[in-house]
Order: sequence, then structure tokens, then C-alpha cells
Amino acid sequence: MKVLVVGSGGREHAIAKKVSMSPKVSKLYCAPGNAGIAEIADCINISANDLNGLADFAEKEKIDLTIVGMDDPLVSGIVDVFEDRGLRIFGPRKNAAIIEGSKAFSKDLMKKYQIPSADYETFHDPSEAIEYLKSSKYPIVLKADGLALGKGVLICSHYEEAVDGVRLIMEDKKFGSAGDLLVIEEYMTGREVSVLAFCDGTRILPMTSAQDHKRAKDGDRGLNTGGMGTFSPSPFYTKEIDTFCKEKIYQPTIDAMKAEGREFVGILFVGLMLTAEGPKVLEYNARFGDPEAQVVLPRMKNDLVEVCEACIDGKLDQIDLVFEDNAAVCVVLASEGYPEHYKKGYPIFGLENFKGKEDYYLYHAGTKREGNAILTSGGRVLGITAKGRDLQEARQKAYEATTWIEFENKYMRTDIGKAIYQ
Repeated sequence: MKVLVVGSGGREHAIAKKVSMSPKVSKLYCAPGNAGIAEIADCINISANDLNGLADFAEKEKIDLTIVGMDDPLVSGIVDVFEDRGLRIFGPRKNAAIIEGSKAFSKDLMKKYQIPSADYETFHDPSEAIEYLKSSKYPIVLKADGLALGKGVLICSHYEEAVDGVRLIMEDKKFGSAGDLLVIEEYMTGREVSVLAFCDGTRILPMTSAQDHKRAKDGDRGLNTGGMGTFSPSPFYTKEIDTFCKEKIYQPTIDAMKAEGREFVGILFVGLMLTAEGPKVLEYNARFGDPEAQVVLPRMKNDLVEVCEACIDGKLDQIDLVFEDNAAVCVVLASEGYPEHYKKGYPIFGLENFKGKEDYYLYHAGTKREGNAILTSGGRVLGITAKGRDLQEARQKAYEATTWIEFENKYMRTDIGKAIYQ
């Protein structure tokens, strides 16, 4: 069968790599892809947001299955466009992808269906938000309602900082139209855990857990990013917590979406905070996480294409998800200055060091090919993933592998996975 993967980052490289291992697949395409994906797929120069252009390509090439990695096309309705043309595609329709596209929607959904989450208020008017902040408890969390590349969340420690945050989001439009509506949320403390799950509209099948590092600098300092590294599984996500989440969060979310006429088919990403009062939902996403996919998919034994098709056909009950009894750690190599100002276009050296290395994975995120050279082309450049018997060994191997790669202005956090020792 012919498969098309939509997207261009490290997550899409991880998806494409997993799809390429399926015996069902005879031809793999990616749009628009990157220099690493081009080694295993035909990269097509069509933007991930050109929904009709992608559908035209899928029709012309008789694509059997399209898998969408990115949030923007899902929220814009790529699944609706494809389905209207009779094309088979894996992901939620527009009316279900809103669970990521609008934080206000997802907060209202959780409140209505009593899914545990932080207390919140929403605001269209910045002056009303600032007035609300006068009587708020600090620290407090400000969230731009819409998509903001994982960066539209500000944690403010005092009133003045929060006022500046409101103005940054709602008046200065730091995150564009995503900040037209603001969610102000209670600050929760605890361990953050990410759980990705396959959904067929009625059933939900969680994958193994992962833990992301969102801040740019060591010690969880600096600005929020798309993710600087991750590890799987999380030792803090116990069987008891898993049971609670399945009963009180995962299945109730799918049931709630169905009850609202927004049947969810695809990947539901649940960001959890393990608080002293129990697990609560931090956020929902409507696709694989990045860089969570880079540690979850290498540990998955199942054929990804087979599972995606079961979701589309409403047959998830026929799938037994199995993960390797090991661990994985991903360290992101970024451009110095990310997520704000950084330079790109530098040649990358050492990529060949990963050839034939078992348990090591090199995922391209922001790269491009020029002639015989592969150059940096983004804030997050590469994801270095390694598997080990346990998290400690996986972490040691991943950091060892980061020394195999060199490029000018290379930057990484040095404490990915350090929480597992604390």
C-alpha cells in the first residue's frame, strides 16, 4: 500500500520511520518532509497546510492511507477535506481537533463532564483579565487559547508579571490570533507526564508513558519550547495512576467528545499533572507529541499502519498494544537562541555515525539538503534517541550519541531524564 505522512519535523520522521517498517507498505511519501525523512520516503514539496494540494496529490498517486503528524492541518480540517473526497486518512475531524485548537473548549469540556483539571477562567477583554488577576493566587498560568507551537503558555509568579503576560498575549499578539481568547488557570504542582493514546471514536487505547522537558534551559528554566527532550516510560506513572486515568480521564474524554457530536478518531495526547490530590489534565493535543513520539514509537512492537487502520475502521478492540520492556531517552539538539532568535544554514557533521547502530535513532527536525551537505534549518535541529535496559542506561547512551554530531551554534539541555534520579 501507498502511505503519505504529513509534516516536516522530528515527530514526522519518527512516524515515517515506523511506517517504513510495516510489511504492508510498498511506497512511502512525506509532505513536505526534511533531509532525514528523504532517506526513507519521497518528499513532496507541498505545505502541510495546503489541504487541497495534499488531497490532489493523494488522489493522483492513489494513496491508500494518509497519517497527519502536525496540529495545524488537523485543526484546519484536513481530515474533512480528505474524507469528502473518499480518501482514507488517520486523524480527528475538524470538530474533534478543536480539543487542541481551543484551550477554552477543552477546559469547558472537562468542567462539564467532571474530568479532573485545574480551576480556570476565560477572557476576551484584556482589562477584565487584568482585573481578575488582582485577586488571584500566585503563581498563575496564562494560556493563549489557540495553537502556538507549544509556546503559548506563561507561568507568572506575581501580579506585575501576569499583567505583562496578558498584554503580551492579548495586545501585542505574541502568539498571533491564538491570543484573542485567554485562559487563566490555577497553577498545579507535581510531576508532568504525557500519555498518547489511539482512539477509534468509541474506544481508547493508551500507549506507554513519557515525560517531556518543555523549558529551554537546564533546571526547567527559560522559555517554553516545543520540547527539548523526553524519556519513556515515566517511573512516576504507576499502575494505580494508570487505572485511575483510564477510568476518570481517558475513557470519559472520548465519551464526552462522542456525546458532544465530536467523535474523536486519531491520537489523543493527554498531558497530565500528578498532583497531591491525584492526576489532573494539563492539556489535550490531537496528534502525536514531539518529541514524545521519538521515544514511544521506537518501543512499540505493533505495526503502526495496522493500528491506524483499526482506529479508522472502529476496530480498536482487535488490537493488543505491546511495548518493549526497556526505556528510551531523546535529547534535542537545537540552535543556540531557540525558541527566540537563532541562526540557521550551518552544515551538520557526523550523521553517518548512526548508520548500523542498533538502539540509536537519529530524527531530523529542522534540516535541509543543499547539494551533498545537510544544513540546519530550524530551532530544533535533531532528536537523538537511544534505548537501554533502563532509563539510566538509555540516558547515558543518548548523551554519548550527542557527541557524534557537530554543527555551529549547537545547543542542548544537559539534564534530560535527570528527574528519574530525584
